[in-house]
Amino acid sequence: MPFVTGEFEVAMKPESMSDVAAESGIGRMSLDKHYHGPLQAEGKGEMLAYMDRALGSGVYVAIERVTGTLDGRSGSFLLHHTGVMTRGSPGLTVAVAPDSGSEQLAGLSGSLHIRIEGGKHYYDFEYAL
Repeated sequence: MPFVTGEFEVAMKPESMSDVAAESGIGRMSLDKHYHGPLQAEGKGEMLAYMDRALGSGVYVAIERVTGTLDGRSGSFLLHHTGVMTRGSPGLTVAVAPDSGSEQLAGLSGSLHIRIEGGKHYYDFEYAL
């Protein structure tokens, strides 16, 4: 499987919730990402999250549409995120949604790992076409 790595920036903005969800303590954020390196793309998406700050436990889910080029192939695909923090111990899975690739990225599968080092965000993306 090909493996690529690069840097990205992310901006998150709080969004309003439905009346039902607003009572639950769940938060909603929009995602705006810019990927650099072998993945030259923009990611746009939404996240739902809950955090118990006193215990350091929480969860988030997100869906992100990534549009641009991957190793020179153009198209788009969806990433689905599942993050769980248990008393300060994080766990994160980010994977390509099945059959979500378009154009030259049709048939794409794989997983993306996020690293934060020195205040910068990096991705490690292992994929198959």
